[in-house]
Amino acid sequence: MEMTEMTGVSLKRGSLVVEDNDSGVPVEEIKKQKLSECSLTKGQDGLQNDFLSISEDVPGPPDTVSTGKGGKNSEAQLEDEEEEEEDGLSEECEEEESESFADMMKHGLTEADVGITKFVSSHQGFSGILKERYSDFVVHEIGKDGRISHLNDLSIPVDEEDPSEDIFTVLTAEEKQRLEELQLFKNKETSVAIEVIEDTKEKRTIIHQAIKSLFPGLETKTEDREGKKYIVAYHAAGKKALANPRKHSWPKSRGSYCHFVLYKENKDTMDAINVLSKYLRVKPNIFSYMGTKDKRAITVQEIAVLKITAQRLAHLNKCLMNFKLGNFSYQKNPLKLGELQGNHFTVVLRNITGTDNQVQQAMNSLKEIGFINYYGMQRFGTTAVPTYQVGRAILQNSWTEVMDLILKPRSGAEKGYLVKCREEWAKTKDPTAALRKLPVKRCVEGQLLRGLSKYGMKNIVSAFGIIPRNNRLMYIHSYQSYVWNNMVSKRIEDYGLKPVPGDLVLKGATATYIEEDDVNNYSIHDVVMPLPGFDVIYPKHKIQEAYREMLTADNLDIDNMRHKIRDYSLSGAYRKIIIRPQNVSWEVVAYDDPKIPLFNTDVDNLEGKTPPVFASEGKYRALKMDFSLPPSTYATMAVREVLKMDTSIKKQTQLNTTWLR
Repeated sequence: MEMTEMTGVSLKRGSLVVEDNDSGVPVEEIKKQKLSECSLTKGQDGLQNDFLSISEDVPGPPDTVSTGKGGKNSEAQLEDEEEEEEDGLSEECEEEESESFADMMKHGLTEADVGITKFVSSHQGFSGILKERYSDFVVHEIGKDGRISHLNDLSIPVDEEDPSEDIFTVLTAEEKQRLEELQLFKNKETSVAIEVIEDTKEKRTIIHQAIKSLFPGLETKTEDREGKKYIVAYHAAGKKALANPRKHSWPKSRGSYCHFVLYKENKDTMDAINVLSKYLRVKPNIFSYMGTKDKRAITVQEIAVLKITAQRLAHLNKCLMNFKLGNFSYQKNPLKLGELQGNHFTVVLRNITGTDNQVQQAMNSLKEIGFINYYGMQRFGTTAVPTYQVGRAILQNSWTEVMDLILKPRSGAEKGYLVKCREEWAKTKDPTAALRKLPVKRCVEGQLLRGLSKYGMKNIVSAFGIIPRNNRLMYIHSYQSYVWNNMVSKRIEDYGLKPVPGDLVLKGATATYIEEDDVNNYSIHDVVMPLPGFDVIYPKHKIQEAYREMLTADNLDIDNMRHKIRDYSLSGAYRKIIIRPQNVSWEVVAYDDPKIPLFNTDVDNLEGKTPPVFASEGKYRALKMDFSLPPSTYATMAVREVLKMDTSIKKQTQLNTTWLR
């Protein structure tokens, strides 16, 4: 295997992509959400922030955003917030002030810091701009049947039982606000009465349908009061009604789940579901999906929702500029995590310097050999405290260190109230005082401080447990990924790109060793390496000892990966060391205007936009790549192999800071 030097890449601020195949690319051309046609009211805590501001992700899947209301004691408010936060974290512990991006990232990680050091190909690298425009990185989900998801049909399935479109306009904004406050138990009213101004049976029917459709959990009845007709809304089944849509209102002949294709920009999947659930006034847990897609991309994926009509979902297209819903169908079953076959990527690298021959060599290598299946940089966080360090401390049962790593002041990448919060913590070690410095408390730091306020400094385990489970596990998975990356680099360094006796391959779900007389029956694409855990075996060559040495150096016992707390016990898993993308195609195009899109998105096609036509010559050249990857592989590791560049933000700013100006 030849090793080549990493090539500098000219990037613009916000252009670097470090995402996995359920992920995408950074923020650019932020669009504000259009609220005018929707039934949004001020009573929905935090919702306007979901639409009117764009912010960076905290690690893990964000979920509902809520702000506490006055009038409750702190313990009651804390319990309410905990109940709402069980699904995930928000992304609102953010930069308040801007600073030089280079200064922010100079304390970040490089690829070498997380074990990413090798390439499989021998071609010469070249530079390019990765994600110069929003539409330069698009992800389409591949379903369990192998079909690539596309948004290409906005029609609504014909259903005679659907109510009239008038349900969306029959109620005034004030009536919607009162009904929402009733639905969400935000006041002491037990019912809301709406006067029927034009009293006809048809008008009353539409009002009944509007309330029941738009405010799940409310029932209605008609009453005469002083010669006037009123529709009275009231609670049918308490707070659980929000999570359990009324059964009697759904036709028995229709599948219980409405499946649809979701096109989204600049929202991660959980965040998008939050937004949809708030507009529909239902709990997020009635939605299901096969895989999460990251925020910083244009992504297209299938979603299923329990007993919400296509009609109501389609109405959201009038409200949400960065979302589009379509391809509706009714099915008997929800979707399940992991059912997808992978994702298909369309990636544009602009202003490339490589010759046509270099590009040809790079893309042929990607198609025929593939790339090292490293965990990408975003797996490890973007600040001076990598997530794998927190994971290691959890596995070591070093809870004071876990607390310190998450809360201590850190260099770079942060300013504003989060810095003040950390400074307060360092000075006073008072979680309540530090928490006051956070105007929004839904980030990891805010969750942990709230836990410490509730359980005390001597019960860090319980305090840490307030953080949603997925976010807690993200830390230990990051440590596993850190070990795996380092071990794979060593495996390729020591044994190259051919299988050797003692390597592991999978037969079904079971790992077995390659024996001496079996070597010729396998290729490097069959070889797997274990993520450390109690239920895996390790290669039967010197890489096994390398695993042991690395974990021993981290004060961990490779023979006992069970933890006192069951959630943090690692069973381990196997991961292929080389991935060969499928459906690989590419073209080099010439262009003059860096602002023009170089291909159409699904929404462009729906709107009838003409695909771009390229001249034979232009001021710039771009490489447009298409390829498919299995789940849990990182598209930027494929791009890294093509360009031969370090994909870390820190390295990019060191190599060329012109992109910051």
